Amino acid sequence: MDFEYTAEQQLLRDTVTEFLAARYDLEKSRTAARLGTGWQPEIWRAFAEEVGILGASLPEEAGGFGGGAVETMVIAEALGGALVVEPYVDTVVLGGGLLRRAGGERAAELLRGIVSGEVVTAFAALEAESGYDVLRVSAAARRDEDGWLLDGAKVVVTGAPLATHLLVTARTPGTDGVSLFVVDAGAAGLTQHPYRTIDERRSADLVFEGVRVPADALLGAEGGADDSLALAVDEAIAAIAAEAVGGMRKVLADTVEYAKQRRQFGVPIGSFQVLQHRMVDMHLELEQAIAATYLITLKLNTEPAERARAAAAAKATVARAARFIGQHAVQLHGAMGMTEELAIGHFFKRLTAIQHEWGTADHHIARYAALTRPQ
Repeated sequence: MDFEYTAEQQLLRDTVTEFLAARYDLEKSRTAARLGTGWQPEIWRAFAEEVGILGASLPEEAGGFGGGAVETMVIAEALGGALVVEPYVDTVVLGGGLLRRAGGERAAELLRGIVSGEVVTAFAALEAESGYDVLRVSAAARRDEDGWLLDGAKVVVTGAPLATHLLVTARTPGTDGVSLFVVDAGAAGLTQHPYRTIDERRSADLVFEGVRVPADALLGAEGGADDSLALAVDEAIAAIAAEAVGGMRKVLADTVEYAKQRRQFGVPIGSFQVLQHRMVDMHLELEQAIAATYLITLKLNTEPAERARAAAAAKATVARAARFIGQHAVQLHGAMGMTEELAIGHFFKRLTAIQHEWGTADHHIARYAALTRPQ
């Protein structure tokens, strides 16, 4: 199997990496995350207008470039290496994927808005009793004249405080499956309880109390979103796996460089064999995470069971690697590894959060076991 990037993919990687190196300042980003609005809107506009990454993997009819899973992987890895907090996965991967498969004029309009940078979406799927299962839904939608009324609650909706639109799952009367609705973030009857997460991103718990939406707020067929939702989660797993790879590459490189500079007993600590062994182990974990990320990226368009096995294997592998590399990087840096001034501490927080996004390692090991169990 050929793992080499095409010339276009290499150009995309280099363009995004160079843009982030020149324009994405970590200290400014952390200040915006902690004390400001949670992101830098001017960077988001640049993503759309200068770099074009918001449309790189979206359809040409929406103004995108028609790329696919590999392009998403390339972009997500570059964003992870720069510790970008802007909601690329929430909007382009989850939102863009769900809207692309839903079809219809409302979805097409929102896709065009994502490509232009005017629309930011958040995926409101998980509930207090759902665990990591996006199909375990209690929120309800009922017809009301020429529209719908939504009631229910969603938890840990990443990016909701930044979003212009929410993609909300709900049950409708008379259907067995889950339906997907688009809701304006400022809709009457919607209450947000925002907070900052450990990795300095913005999230919120949401309460819907008789939120009225028009008829075209239903995306796709009523009760027909199950397959699209399952695919969306696996696409998100592939993207955050690539993001984690970008972060782990940076963490390992910084740790090796620090070991060359930090001196004890008159010599660099990198000359100590026991620390060399530890950094080799970190490198091996990174290589396994890279391989697992390639696997799920290339399996996204296969049949559902094969895709799900690849997603479970990737998430479990990446979560283990993120934990191992993050913890050892902090230990090798000593007490300064968790300070605000050093990038390592910020990467450690993000890698820790990724271990829990869309399922922990234990969750996906159990998922993989269930998918491979003889019927």
